[in-house]
Amino acid sequence: MRFTDARLPSTHPSNRQLRADGYGRSTADSRSDGSVCPGSLIVVSNRQPYRHEYDSEAEDSGGGGDRSTGTSSITVDEPTGGLTAGLDPVVQASEGTWIAWGDGEADFDVADDDGCIGVPPGDESYTLQRIDLSEEAVDSYYYGFSNRVLWPLCHGFVDLVENRSNDFEWYRTVNERFADAVAEHAEADSIIWVQDYHFGLAPRMIRESVPRSTTVAQFWHIPWPTPASFQHCPGGRAILQGLLGNDLLGFHIDRYVERFLDCVERYLPGADVDRTQRTVAYGGGTTRIVATPMGVDAPTHDGNARAVDSDQLSSLFDRYDISRENVIGLGVDRLDYSKGIPERLAAIERLLERNPGWHGEFTFLQTATPSRTDIDAYQRHGDLVRSEVMRINRRFGTDDWEPIVYTEDYLSNEELSGLYRRADLMVVSPLVDGMNLVAQEYVAASVDGDGSLVLSEGTGAHERLGSHALTIDPTDVDGFASQLEAAVTMAPRERQRRMNTLRNRVFDGDLEWWMETQFDWIRRVHADKRRDGGDRGSDSDPDPDRGPGSDAGSDTDAGRSTDRAGDSRSESRSSSDGDTNEPPSTV
Repeated sequence: MRFTDARLPSTHPSNRQLRADGYGRSTADSRSDGSVCPGSLIVVSNRQPYRHEYDSEAEDSGGGGDRSTGTSSITVDEPTGGLTAGLDPVVQASEGTWIAWGDGEADFDVADDDGCIGVPPGDESYTLQRIDLSEEAVDSYYYGFSNRVLWPLCHGFVDLVENRSNDFEWYRTVNERFADAVAEHAEADSIIWVQDYHFGLAPRMIRESVPRSTTVAQFWHIPWPTPASFQHCPGGRAILQGLLGNDLLGFHIDRYVERFLDCVERYLPGADVDRTQRTVAYGGGTTRIVATPMGVDAPTHDGNARAVDSDQLSSLFDRYDISRENVIGLGVDRLDYSKGIPERLAAIERLLERNPGWHGEFTFLQTATPSRTDIDAYQRHGDLVRSEVMRINRRFGTDDWEPIVYTEDYLSNEELSGLYRRADLMVVSPLVDGMNLVAQEYVAASVDGDGSLVLSEGTGAHERLGSHALTIDPTDVDGFASQLEAAVTMAPRERQRRMNTLRNRVFDGDLEWWMETQFDWIRRVHADKRRDGGDRGSDSDPDPDRGPGSDAGSDTDAGRSTDRAGDSRSESRSSSDGDTNEPPSTV
């Protein structure tokens, strides 16, 4: 019960031009003015593109100097993948500004009094302004409202929402600080691009403090909830008003756009929603809502997979005692309750129950990156996953084989690329996921064309890849197990046919395509504003905290401190989260 066929020839996806239906990649020649950004670019994100750290290894060896005298050796953690790496060259080309939380322990020792530093190191092309946040600010803004309220709520886990006192006020305060930093840099022709759910209030704050001709855009990288879920959002009306401070608001897929418009219609009676044009007129201005599914750096993943060192992969298999002859299933996730890992384990258990012939012949390697471990829900979830792995291995394992190899070890990009290429099937089973980039990384790295993608219908990526992946409902254990059986028994030509199509779609809608599409929209909105004289009022609802979750909207002094203790540090970076599908919405 093994694949006996030889590895099939590499597939080479085509680089198609952008077609009338929106699929395919546009090129620089297709841009109206040949430029990436029509004005000076200001990026706002929680994560920073460069982090400065003290070199602990040099210090331990006695050669790293003394921090107290400023002679300690400092290293720079540079972007390695995802949006941060993709956006960095764009900001370099525009000689713009990037504003982010400074979470590196040496960040403010190398920056000026305003937290600013020229980057990239040694070739300073733009300004990185770091916002210094105290431990209390990080706990309430990041671990609090962002990840105890917005994250579970947007993923449909309403029962996990924790509305702690002061979290919303700290969230507001941190959004204010970022908005103030933007105002210091913004000019009449500036493009301000805000990233993700950490800044739900900032766009309207920015709008009220920058020239009217300035364009404010935002991309919301996680799902948008249904109105039934959104009604549980503390300060929900203020979030909607904040987001409608944008001129352009982007989501991954149409479903999230429609849900957002549903929420606006239900909870902001004064808003004028045009579903045909996908615009919302509110507070004296108009916000255009678009769906643009995010991709990955497909050529890089392809190249890394082709360059895999077989000895390194063999060493990895030896490390985890995996037989090189076994059929290999793979899961790569953050240890997050939205990723459907327990449901995946249940399906693997059912597969083993039904198919004793696969015992000793099939190994599932699950890599999990611990995340947000200060939050109880994440601790409980991690404990559940580990206990289920142990239980299933005790039930089916033998002295020389475990059906599930589970690790929380850090894996290098090279090791991960090797696993992507070697895996016979990739299981991506989130209950809900805004996009899911891991599925696309696997496809891009499947250069031999003989792998199978088992993909949850709850991911945004399913709208682009679902027709040629093996679709699952993660909560249907029997159906899930049946798709795993289909994956491990599929005929070679069928695997090749499916993977060829998947690779074309991933390459045609890669990160470069997504970035170009974002700036195509930004240029269009920016041109409209200039033509209309930048006329966007700053009127706002006089009571922004009434409506869904109004209890969090009291305007207290709690959380309004501008404390710059700044000694709280973030968790280590994970490979991908995250966090595509249909072409940009035509409006």
